[in-house]
Amino acid sequence: MASCCNSLRLEGFFSSAFKSSKRSSNAIPIPSSSFSHLCNHRFPLKSISFSVSRSPSFTIKASSSSSSSSTTIAEPEGIKITSVPTKPIEGQKTGTSGLRKKVKVFMEENYLSNWIQSLFNSLPPEDYKNGVLVLGGDGRYFNREASQTIIKIAAGNGVGKILVGRCVFFHWHRHCLSFRGRYSVYTSRFCCHSKEEGKHANGGFIMSASHNPGGPEYDWGIKFNYNSGQPAPESITDKIYGNTLSISEIKMAEIPDVDLSRLGGTKYGNFTVEVIDPVSDYLELMESVFDFQMIKNLLSRSDFSFAFDAMHAVTGAYAKPIFVDKLGARPDSISNGVPLEDFGHGHPDPNLTYAKDLVNIMYSENGPDFGAASDGDGDRNMILGKKFFVTPSDSVAIIAANAQAAIPYFRSGPKGLARSMPTSGALDRVAEKLGLTFFEVPTGWKFFGNLMDAGKLSICGEESFGTGSDHIREKDGIWAVLAWLSIIAYRNKDKKPGEKLVSISDVVKEHWATYGRNFFSRYDYEECESEGANKMIEYLRGLISKSKAGEKYGNYVLQFADDFSYTDPVSGWKCGLKAGCSICFHRWFKDYIPFIYLALSVSKLKDFTGREKPTVIT
Repeated sequence: MASCCNSLRLEGFFSSAFKSSKRSSNAIPIPSSSFSHLCNHRFPLKSISFSVSRSPSFTIKASSSSSSSSTTIAEPEGIKITSVPTKPIEGQKTGTSGLRKKVKVFMEENYLSNWIQSLFNSLPPEDYKNGVLVLGGDGRYFNREASQTIIKIAAGNGVGKILVGRCVFFHWHRHCLSFRGRYSVYTSRFCCHSKEEGKHANGGFIMSASHNPGGPEYDWGIKFNYNSGQPAPESITDKIYGNTLSISEIKMAEIPDVDLSRLGGTKYGNFTVEVIDPVSDYLELMESVFDFQMIKNLLSRSDFSFAFDAMHAVTGAYAKPIFVDKLGARPDSISNGVPLEDFGHGHPDPNLTYAKDLVNIMYSENGPDFGAASDGDGDRNMILGKKFFVTPSDSVAIIAANAQAAIPYFRSGPKGLARSMPTSGALDRVAEKLGLTFFEVPTGWKFFGNLMDAGKLSICGEESFGTGSDHIREKDGIWAVLAWLSIIAYRNKDKKPGEKLVSISDVVKEHWATYGRNFFSRYDYEECESEGANKMIEYLRGLISKSKAGEKYGNYVLQFADDFSYTDPVSGWKCGLKAGCSICFHRWFKDYIPFIYLALSVSKLKDFTGREKPTVIT
């Protein structure tokens, strides 16, 4: 299935067999001082997770086309709709995060148009005819052109209204599909709903290549989120791909380009494009989730310092209104806060490699107390304390452990917890201790969304710096930053001036002392050749099929080895084998670095890929 990823997980256990995992995404080098720092504290050590993963580096771009042989097929209320002849184009299979290619690919004739029309051909008419769809993006290069194509095809297929988020240079936080205000995702009904008009949004388009670089030579992408706000399920994405193989026409409305920089509505017959302010809607949602006054009290303290790196990405449009204007942080606490179509020639991935400027600041002698960064479309996050890095696996576990006390939205407690297969088992331990239902799912936020819609899940996370909750159906970087600010604010709410504040490192170490510590390290090898990577995974599957518990690999004893599979407890949908390889060892460790070398040796990664070292280490 498209959602199943190739990944290797090798894990060693300190005291109990707790399954942890690893999948594909991006990794980063921790400063050398951090390794000794991480290993020198004495806590009840539980497990260590390592994974080598390979995922295709998807790129995405958009294009529209017209043809002199197009014919008029309808003129509803004055809108001329034409049928533009087209032919199938190879390579349009939707992955876990939508369709991603290089910009130049999307700019090829009909490439984007074919996929958008195939989407409409895949949906039941009642899901869009005369309905409301949302259009947003991360502000990267080609969004402007692509948005006009999407609007015209939507009108040509009978959509009644398109809501478009206006931000600086048309940058739009991907989570603005989840509107609070005029169009909202209500957690009680899990649908995009209009307070004023009693209507709901049927779904939405997200123009983004996530954390990938932007610009004419780089990446662009498109994905469709369904009516609850979650990424389209396999049943829809499989149909889209099938229709791309047989498409013969594109239904295009002949309307002028819409000015998407001005708030308000533009009407063409019975079709409307409304440009809205997504920042105010998102801010209203966050105020309903968190105690903003408590956070403001923290950020206003003279003995507390805060730094946020927007990486010239979409959250730059949100950072100042939320952190500075609303919560009282200093204006100079925001760096790289102007969204740019090429992300300032940077790689908008919040990790220790690509957010190196922030890392250097946080590890400096007089660094801030709290540091955070978010990625291209605002769904990933990185949390740092003073000379301290919080792993993604620890981050979601600590948020879950503190949510009921520190975050008003969870005052009644989380419903359940979940993580992706490659994420370490830190969250499992929180679920066990708190008596909460726990799920381990394949990589892909759609699997979390289905559990949320069924009321089974509140807080979840991925190994790739993605963290979120059921306030919306996507991971949410700013939400994660606010969650951590809430935890630190709650722990210090009674501290008087001059008293030592509870720090991020204090919170993490106390968590390890309570729940045990899951060491986590991830090696990412970007842009590997598919042939070698696939051969490595097939080799591992063969190894797993022959492996037996108790076998020795040097000083390590095999506890279990499996090829991860998943059955959705709500829909019954099955992601069979080939969802990722897990190899678990049991041994007492003083240092987890040798275990990394074991993983590289067992996987024969260098032999299969020819890669001497990873692109990113987390």
